[in-house]
Amino acid sequence: MAEKITSQVGQFVDFVREQGVVGLAVGLAVGVAAKEAIDAIVTGLINPLVGFILGGANLTELTWNTGLVRGGEELVFAWGTAANAMITLIAVAAVVFFVIRSFGLDKLDKKKERHGQSA
Repeated sequence: MAEKITSQVGQFVDFVREQGVVGLAVGLAVGVAAKEAIDAIVTGLINPLVGFILGGANLTELTWNTGLVRGGEELVFAWGTAANAMITLIAVAAVVFFVIRSFGLDKLDKKKERHGQSA
């Protein structure tokens, strides 16, 4: 029984090494921190600028009242929240792109050979 557990632990350690799980964990941690920083930039800088352009409104509070009512409730689209999410997505993608390109991290990936041909 102890040999089987030791064997499985060894296989697990091999799996972690071969699959780059540690690197993935580090990347995830850095990504979460980067997202928090970008959220702060969008919330603190971009949203107020967009709100100023739109007449002082808070972007996340902008809605479109459709006038459609069912059961006493009106259908309201929170388009400002959706716009805020899109701005955040674009900002995250741009930061990731520029960081990867500026540090040359895109060249770190090994090119895999397929059946004797370079990819």
